[in-house]
Amino acid sequence: MIQEKMRVGNVEIANRVVIQPMEGCDCLENGAPSELTVNKYLSFAKSGAGIIWFEACAVCKEGRTNVRQMNINEGNVDAFTNLLKDIRGAATDAGFPAPKLILQLTHSGRQSIVPMIAYRNEVYEAKRPMKDEYIVSDEYLDTLPEKFAKAAQLAVAAGFDGIDMKSCHGYLLQELLSAYNREGKYGGSFENRTRCYLQCFDAIKAVVPKDFILAARIGLSDMVQKPFGFGTDEQGNLDLTEAKRFVQILTERGLKLLNVTIGNPYFNPHINRPFRVGPYKAPESAETGLKRFYDVEKEMKKTFPDLPIVGSGVSYYKNDLMEQAEKLLCDGACDFVGFGRNAIAYPEFYVDYLAGKFDGKKCCVTCSKCTTLMRNGCVSGCATFNEYYKDLFKREKL
Repeated sequence: MIQEKMRVGNVEIANRVVIQPMEGCDCLENGAPSELTVNKYLSFAKSGAGIIWFEACAVCKEGRTNVRQMNINEGNVDAFTNLLKDIRGAATDAGFPAPKLILQLTHSGRQSIVPMIAYRNEVYEAKRPMKDEYIVSDEYLDTLPEKFAKAAQLAVAAGFDGIDMKSCHGYLLQELLSAYNREGKYGGSFENRTRCYLQCFDAIKAVVPKDFILAARIGLSDMVQKPFGFGTDEQGNLDLTEAKRFVQILTERGLKLLNVTIGNPYFNPHINRPFRVGPYKAPESAETGLKRFYDVEKEMKKTFPDLPIVGSGVSYYKNDLMEQAEKLLCDGACDFVGFGRNAIAYPEFYVDYLAGKFDGKKCCVTCSKCTTLMRNGCVSGCATFNEYYKDLFKREKL
């Protein structure tokens, strides 16, 4: 089933394999792809994946997590045009249809170089203290639709097939969804908390072609207790009531593809990246986290049967990776399967699978070294199988 074609709106996707957005923190300081960035995406191109979902691309300089985060702007759009051309060429040279390319637009908010937060969050700030001066004003939030629309226009000019309005993992648009205690027009009620995202979504829709893929990678639950997290109750239990309401509104506005995620990698990485080895002992088994992913995806697909959904969280499975991906599709939990960490570790996993040469020993071992590199200000990649990142990990004594 994973080899079957699928339509997203009027766009045909060659198969059900999606390379998930994985930040490499390896762009040039002007936001353009560096040699490391290019090499990474060309390896994805040769994988045979139907969709390559580009990593988080900041819509403005102040919204970057670091000085090497991707940022499309008028000064570097040609570099993106060239990269997209090379990706499509590499795919066809490898015997595959050109993949559809989606750019993930974001504002890093709390994780920006200078933090920009929606409200004071005592749960997150127990780990990383903040100040009132970091709270963004309503006037600043008013400027975001124009910023997202401008980035979307540049993405169209560069040749992308779609845009992802990112709202997950604790970044600014996601944090606004849980701004229950914020005053003003962007806090309190559901209508206020979703206002900024919907305004940005509408602004993007107004400037992209009719057949453009309007996508969203949404954190349906932060798995942080209300009122400090979205998609949960006061005890921190999963509650998809508002998430479903939000997605329903987006489908009515033109959402064509939903990419499911949960948790916050800066706070509870075991939720959205179940691991074997990590920076701490997880309070639940990986199997519990994987089942949660399955249950959330299945529930969303049941609620929105006509909305194509990308499932997440399969990289943990290693030897059984492709069997689990097929199971998700056959069970009707999702329409596409997203591969994140595993695509970094073993980018040729799908082409090897097609050729009957899939090797579980090359799969991601969920050791979290790629994240450790990122958190320590380095470029990020697989420090287990890629010699460049392995040597970097050793040099930095991480």
